[in-house]
Amino acid sequence: MKYLLLVHHNEGAFNRIPEITRKDMLAESIQLCHRLDGNGQYVHASPLQPEATGIVVRVRNGKATVTDGPFAETKEQLAGYFLIEAQDRDEAVHIATLVPGARIGTVEVRPLREVTGLPGEEESNFE
Repeated sequence: MKYLLLVHHNEGAFNRIPEITRKDMLAESIQLCHRLDGNGQYVHASPLQPEATGIVVRVRNGKATVTDGPFAETKEQLAGYFLIEAQDRDEAVHIATLVPGARIGTVEVRPLREVTGLPGEEESNFE
């Protein structure tokens, strides 16, 4: 089963961490990706650009509204993600404990819904 590990942290606090520590955390994340890949569990991962670079798109009554980010006033912002394969929730949680961002913020573990009919699939099945 696929799980999305959403890494959240306080962007301002993260930017105050010494650059060498941030680089070490990135290197550790890359090493984790290689380890997961070796186990057949890696699908994709990436840090995100700063929250201020994001935009929000809403469509209401057929009209699109585009708003500059940030879109929510929160203490933590979405900083990146890991898309993994795990046997079950417990294994996904264990992998989340290995994410360096969990030491300075939180990692939300969310199972993906399986949907057929996407590119490369035969039929649609929205469960």
